[in-house]
Amino acid sequence: MVMRVKVLSGAAFAALVLAGCTSTASAPPAPAVTMAPAPSASRGPVIDGPTLGPDGQCTVRAFGTATAIEPGIMECDLVRLKGKPPTDVLVGESGKGQREVQVLYSEPGGRELYFFVNNRLDRVVKP
Repeated sequence: MVMRVKVLSGAAFAALVLAGCTSTASAPPAPAVTMAPAPSASRGPVIDGPTLGPDGQCTVRAFGTATAIEPGIMECDLVRLKGKPPTDVLVGESGKGQREVQVLYSEPGGRELYFFVNNRLDRVVKP
């Protein structure tokens, strides 16, 4: 025995249901229901200010006011204060939904690694 199933679109199904729901009562029509938009998927952290791309370039030029390399400065402030592009940049997102960036500078005296969380310098490692 072959069974055939007809698939209705959502609009066709709603029209079919409404057609079968006729009422002779004199009650006023129900008010329209507005639905809140469904929450969207996480788009990642919201970051203030320009950021570094994986190529070591800032998203905005001539930005920042930091005068020293210290905790809390932005990624592009570091590059501006160093006066040269970084040797390497690793951009990622933590399991907590935070932007994490590691910026490496190879200096004559050794390597310097700068760790940023949500575009703020968190710590510096100079081996």
